Formats: sequence, C-alpha cells, structure tokens
Amino acid sequence: MTTNKGANASTASVNNSTSNLDDKLHFDEVTAFSDPIPKDRDLTGSESDEDGELFKKNPFLDPDVASHWRAVYEKSEYECRHAFDPTFTWSEDEEKKLVRRLDWHVCLWACIMFFGLQVDRGNLVQAVSDNLLNDLHLNTNDYNFGNVIFLFSFLLAELPSQLVSKKLGPDRWIPMQISLWSIVAMSQCAIKGKSGFYATRCILGLLEGGFIPDIVLWLSYFYTSRELPTRLSFFWTTLSGTTIITSLLAFALLHMRGVAGWAGWRWLFLIEGIITFIVGISSFFMMPASAVQTVTWFRPKGWFTEREVKIVVNRVLRDDPSKGDMHNRQAITPRRLWNAAKDYDLWPLYAIGIVAYIPQAPPYTYLTLTLKSLGFSTFNVNLLTIPSQAFHIITLLLITQLSERTNERTLVSMLQPLWTLPCIIALRFWPGALKNAWGTYAVTTVLLSYPYCHAILVGWTSKNSNNVGARSVSAAFYNMAVQLGNICANFIYRADDKPLYHRGNTNLIIINLLSIALFLLTKVYYVTKNKKRDKIWNAMTAEEQRAYKRNTKLTGSRRLDFRFAH
Repeated sequence: MTTNKGANASTASVNNSTSNLDDKLHFDEVTAFSDPIPKDRDLTGSESDEDGELFKKNPFLDPDVASHWRAVYEKSEYECRHAFDPTFTWSEDEEKKLVRRLDWHVCLWACIMFFGLQVDRGNLVQAVSDNLLNDLHLNTNDYNFGNVIFLFSFLLAELPSQLVSKKLGPDRWIPMQISLWSIVAMSQCAIKGKSGFYATRCILGLLEGGFIPDIVLWLSYFYTSRELPTRLSFFWTTLSGTTIITSLLAFALLHMRGVAGWAGWRWLFLIEGIITFIVGISSFFMMPASAVQTVTWFRPKGWFTEREVKIVVNRVLRDDPSKGDMHNRQAITPRRLWNAAKDYDLWPLYAIGIVAYIPQAPPYTYLTLTLKSLGFSTFNVNLLTIPSQAFHIITLLLITQLSERTNERTLVSMLQPLWTLPCIIALRFWPGALKNAWGTYAVTTVLLSYPYCHAILVGWTSKNSNNVGARSVSAAFYNMAVQLGNICANFIYRADDKPLYHRGNTNLIIINLLSIALFLLTKVYYVTKNKKRDKIWNAMTAEEQRAYKRNTKLTGSRRLDFRFAH
C-alpha cells in the first residue's frame, strides 16, 4: 500500500489534530530547516507521533512557516513559486518513478558532461606515457610545474565561474564552458615546446574551473539533500569510468604515432578534444534551467506533466525551503559573497578539502611514469591503470551508500584516509617498493582503489550552507580548497627524491594522519555546536521560538534553529 508524502489528510484535519500538540514541540520539529532538533522529552499517544512525522515531512503544514516562505519566494521571484503548494500530496510510488526519470534526464547528462571534463583534464597522464616529455624537451619538474599552473588557474576560476553561473544560469554557462575548453584541448595537438605546454595548461584551468560547483548547483534544483550525495557518487564514478574508457582509447590512439608524421599523443589530444566539443554543443539542448522550464521549441512536451512538476518542486522545497530564496538568474551580491566567505562554521570542511585528497594524488599523477620506469611498455601501462579505477568506482558507490543509510558523514568519510595510510606506509618502508614491478603495481592499485569521500563532502557542504546564495559560494570555496590541496600535492614527489621518493612518502604519511585528525575534530566541532544551540533553543518558551522564527534577520546556518549535519 502506498503512502502519501507530506500531508495524508486534509488541511483542516491536520490543523484540528495539531491543536492538541504541545506548542513548543510543534515549533521545534515543524520549522527546523535542517535535521529535526533532538528531543529529550518523550511523546505519548500515537496521534502526536503521527502528527510529528507529518510535520517533519512537510514543514509547510504549519501556516506560519508556509506564509513566511511564500513571501520569501515571491520577493525573490523564485522561478518555481507558482508550483509551490503546502497541502499538495503524492504517493511514494509516484515519487520513486519521478526520481528514476530525473536520474535518466538530469543525473545521466551531468555524468556525460563530467566525462567531457575528465577526458580533457586527465588525458595528460596518458600522453606522458607516449614520450610527450621527451618530444617537448621537458623533465619531471617541468611536468609538475605544468600541473601546478593548471591547478592554480583552475582554483582562480572557481569563484568567478560560480558567480557567472549564478547570474546567467548553469544551463547557459556550463555548455559554454565545455565548448570553449574543448577548443583549447584540441589545440594541444600543435604544442611545440615548454611555453605552449604551459600556456594551454593555464587556459584549460581557467575555462574548466568552477565547472564542478556549477554542476552541483544545477543538480540541487532537482534532488533533495538526502538524494544529492548518492547522485554525486554516480557523478564521480564517471571520473574512474572515464579513466577506464580513455585508457582503452589511448591504447588505440597512441598506436597512431607516425600517422601524418604526428606523435600518438597529438592524435590523442585532437580526437578527445573533438569528443568533448560534441558534448558541449549537445549540452545547450540537454540542460533545462529548472523543473518548470523543460518545455522549449525543441522539446515541446517537456519532461513532466503539470502534476509531476508540482511533485518535483514541492519535494525539494519541503526538504530544504531555502532552495527558493533566490531565482536561477539572480546574481550573488557582494554582501552575500562576504557573508558566505566569513561563515567560519564551514571552515572545517574546507580544511578537510585541502588535506584529504593529497595522500593519493602523487601516486596517481606518477602512475604511468612509475609503471614505465618499472619496465612496462607504453601500451600495457595504460591498460594496467584500469583495475584500480574499476575498484575505485565500487568503493565510491559503497561508501556513499553507507553514509546515506547510516546518516553519518564524518566517520564514514574517514574510511578514505584509513584505507590509504597502510598503502603509503608500504610504499615508504617496504624494501621492494618501486623496485619489484608487480609488487609495486599491487600496492599502488590497492591505494588508488580507495573509497573516495568527495561526493559525501560536497553534499555535506551544501547541506550545512542552508541557502542558495551561501550554497553556491561554499561549493566554490570547498572546491578551491580541494584544488589548493592538489597544488600542494604536486610538490611532494621531486626530481631530487627519485626514484624511491622516501622523503615524499614520509610527508604523505604525515598528511594522511593529519587528515584523520581533521575528520575527528570536525565531528567534535559540529556535535558541540549543535548541543550549544539545543541548550539555548530548549530554554526558550514557545512564544519566544515563534517570535525568533518570524523576526530573526539571520540566514542560513547562522540561524539558531539550524542544526549542522555531521
């Protein structure tokens, strides 16, 4: 038997039944804008329990809450405001079918666009296996510096790209980004030396920067906070899936060395750039601005019926009412930008972003060079990268599902550094490391099969932002933190430390331990913060709580009635 989401009874019956509820309980559980506030007291009577569950699923059943947010949506000219309906009901079966359709239309195309990013962002690893460094008269330090230029440019572009995306709309800006960087990616086939290598690395970084938070913003228009991390895990499995596909493609394209007098890596850049250009042009037609804007001249029937549009809109708003406090063509003002930047409650997540992905970055960046130095051929090197990426997909999906099922972010995410630590210790202290070919390959494969917590962290940052403006900026800041960590990672393995990289791997062990400590400290910080707010909130009378919710000028995670996810 199916159940209705939100209200399962008429508004009148809900109002009558809730009149018997304790006022303070009513306002605690109904109008919290994140996870329900924990209660020390127990509820008696099945009717109260049932009503409490109704309000948790649909906070707009409280007339004060509905009135407040309706005014917010009208003031912001939120594009979906005409579909907002506090008493609208639907069945679980309807919602499940609709989410599957969203996955097909929205999530799948997001993955295809990410494929376009990763093809052009990651094919340098395959290119260096075809003697790109020798052809361009570069050494490993030049290679590292080229990666630093790319990552620094990527970092610089993160926030400006997010601001442009919020003004133009991600449905317009993202296809432009993909099309532009694909042209630069194709032009790499004409590189003649160090200056051309550095120039294309810089331009690619500037054009690709901001793409990921732009996509996350677009996905948040269609999915609830509980659904988003899982969809982001699908999104990031594309990273590993792309590596597998491009490794097979590289195996074929690098065999074209000598065709038209070109090296194989030149054909690799040209053909993969063309593939990305096709994705970019197609994206202009595959990305609607919102759930209410899927009807257009080339899609006259749209994706949804009128009823389905209301389901998509209301399910997202009931999960997070703040998703309608800006419209999708509204620029972020300098004041909003500054408020988001100084939100120190998100800084622990940014700190994790800087540190958590460093330990596995140098082994991945040097994977093809390491395998070649151990005696594997150019073509076998690219095939040998596939197993770790296949396992990486599996562990990524499993860790994200574990986080969603347990509603635990910190401790589940910490599985990543716990996985990588023993592998890095082996690379540093095992006598056969970087000497025994198959043993080194086995250790590196296990290391690079780590459970990637990035999807959890991105969803976590989004949830703890608690409004659209802050969410847009915090996504950019978090990704900038990740890119800063990637820049640091390029200075771990140095030419004067090769071939065993003892110093580099010692530093990776220290950074790995720091990552574990940061996860634990972040857990303590958010738990402590929530307890302090609970104490203040529960000491207020019901009328004081009402007055606070109606009159407070604080927004987002600064509100006293907001609780941080952890």
